[in-house]
Order: sequence, then structure tokens, then C-alpha cells
Amino acid sequence: MVQKPTPAKPAPVKPGPDSTRRSEKSRRAIYGAALALVGEVGYQKTTIEGIAARAGVGKQTIYRWWASKGDVLMEAFVDLSEQAAEAAQPGRQYAIPDTGDLTADLKVVLRATVDELLDPAFEVPSRALAAEGLVNEELGRRFVARLLEPSLQLYVERLRAAQGAGEVRADVDPRIALELFVSPLAQRWLQRTGPISYEYTDTLVDYALGGIAAPGNGRSRNG
Repeated sequence: MVQKPTPAKPAPVKPGPDSTRRSEKSRRAIYGAALALVGEVGYQKTTIEGIAARAGVGKQTIYRWWASKGDVLMEAFVDLSEQAAEAAQPGRQYAIPDTGDLTADLKVVLRATVDELLDPAFEVPSRALAAEGLVNEELGRRFVARLLEPSLQLYVERLRAAQGAGEVRADVDPRIALELFVSPLAQRWLQRTGPISYEYTDTLVDYALGGIAAPGNGRSRNG
């Protein structure tokens, strides 16, 4: 009986390129390209084609993930904000500190906001999107819903905690109260009506809390 030869083992298949890693690399490149372009040429002149060329990908790659340039830019900016939050509090969901001293906590957060607003990586695309949101109602609503409102809710939560601790009057509406120190900063930054600085935001906090503090509540005024 003739013994059949043992079939040779197939050569091991070399693993192909990691598509997940490749997709993430492309996504990051698209984010960076979108933010850079909107800062350089504005929202109106930013195009999917321009983003694709800048990122080194085909425009069909972008359309596979997003329906419009507005979607790309919004997601890119959300990602930028999330990276900043992660850098501030690694591994934790960002929240306004609660040390028991509302004045000090708000000053710390607003000083960090000043740093962010003056950082070109954040300032340039943020200013372009905010300006476009003033004339593009749909984009403006999405900008507020996805970027601004979540941040504002953090202030609401901190002010409610301060109400529970007796630092803020119980009859104060936190959603309105936060605008006493957040809105002036945003207006000054967006309209360039004056410089923004730690001293400026510290003063906003002092002025605002002077109006909403519970009677007889001692507040630290140290920056």
C-alpha cells in the first residue's frame, strides 16, 4: 500500500493592517484638518473636499462617517473639548471642583476657561464656529446643544450643591445665576470688547456671588 504524502501545512497567514487603527488615524487626521481649515478660511469656505485633501483621505471616507461638513466640524470640536477635559481630570468625568468654597472653585474653573479661550488650538476654530452660529441658526442650535449646554450644566450642578450647603440663596435659579459670570466672559471674548484675564474672571465671580450669596455667608475672596 502506497502511503499518501502528508500534505504540507499552509504557510501562516500574515495579519493584515489593523483597520481599526487605520480608521482611527484617518478620523484624527480629518478632525485636525477640519479644525485647521475652519480657522483659516471660515465656515463658509470650508468644504468636504478641502478637509479630505488636507487630511490625506478620499472624500468618500468622510461621507461614509458624516453627512455634512457641519457634522464633521461639530464632532471634531466635541473631541477637542473632551481631550481638554481628559487632560484636566485623567480617567474621570469632568466636574467643577467642590472644595466647600464656591468662590474659590468658580475662580479656578474660569481661570482654566481663560487659558482655553486664549489657546490658538481652541480659540481659532471656536471663534469661527461661534461666529457662523450667529447667522446659521441650525449650526448655532447644534453648537449650543452639543458644546455649550453640557458645560453650563456643570455650573448648574455646582451652584445647586452650594445651595444645599447654604452658600447660595435657595430662591436663586442656578441656570440664570451662572450667566452672571459666564456670559460676560463669553461676550468679551467673542466681541473683543476688552481683554480676558484671571483678574477679570475673579472679579466677575466676586460681583456675581455678592448678589446671590446667602445672607451672612462668609466667602473667600482669595484668588
